[in-house]
Amino acid sequence: MALLGSAAALERVPAARRGRRRRRGEALTGLAFTAPALAVFAVFMFVPLGMTGYYALTEYSGFGEPRFVGLDNFAAMARDDVFWRALLNTGVFALLAVPLSMLGGLALALLLDRAMPGRGLLRALFYVPVVISAVASGIIARWMFNEGFGVVNRVLQAVGLPAVSWQTSGAAAMASVVLVAVWTNLGFVMVVYLAGLQGVPREVYEASALDGAGRWRTVRSITWPILAPTTFFLLVYMVISTFQVFDLVIAMTGGGPANATTLLVNHAYTEGFQQRRQGYAAAIGVVLYAIVLVLTLVQWRAGRRRDLA
Repeated sequence: MALLGSAAALERVPAARRGRRRRRGEALTGLAFTAPALAVFAVFMFVPLGMTGYYALTEYSGFGEPRFVGLDNFAAMARDDVFWRALLNTGVFALLAVPLSMLGGLALALLLDRAMPGRGLLRALFYVPVVISAVASGIIARWMFNEGFGVVNRVLQAVGLPAVSWQTSGAAAMASVVLVAVWTNLGFVMVVYLAGLQGVPREVYEASALDGAGRWRTVRSITWPILAPTTFFLLVYMVISTFQVFDLVIAMTGGGPANATTLLVNHAYTEGFQQRRQGYAAAIGVVLYAIVLVLTLVQWRAGRRRDLA
């Protein structure tokens, strides 16, 4: 019996080695197939990041040789009132646009997940703003929110409400940018949530209905927990994309009035390409990258804590 056991053990050792060798071969094959894409990603991601970090420590106009100044750009940033205004505007914009986009997209997904006439057409119509460029959306919105002849004020006056100073009032201008950003994001959020809803078995809804659960209770107790991973992905994606908004603001308001809608990316563009302070603009980019990285890590840790709970 002992000899048989030893023989079986000897047979398992080569089998285990073959298994490890096969897994190693599969890993190397996968790496070989993805190596070109990883190389391109590294060139177009890490090289610009490294160059941005370098230029952030220099005084550079885009011409001639950069002059190393250490942390002077970051010290100047602390004294820059426009930077702090842009940082505040970016935070307000994200706090408004992200939850409104996600709640609106979820509501549309729940509505259009049900069998109803014209469901496919409605899905397509709500997704159209996603495929329109942000510049085109901004130009359309600028005309719609025009204080003199814009359709938005015309509609407000038609229902007995006063016209709004969308282009000369700071708060109203920010509200208009947020509304257009939400409009352009709704279709994407809706499609992602619709994909998540396809993973909910219909039998679960039928059992919930037999138990007498209403629509709201079903969403709260069944749909929402199942959509938690989808919500986490959307939250991370939306926060990152919101902090990168640039062309929509340029096309709609140009950052005005009086920097009321200037975001960090817009301020970096102004400093780098209009004021020719590209070292300072790079420093703003480093700060923006750090903010997005911290927010992403916080969300990731919160998601892991939820999964482990």
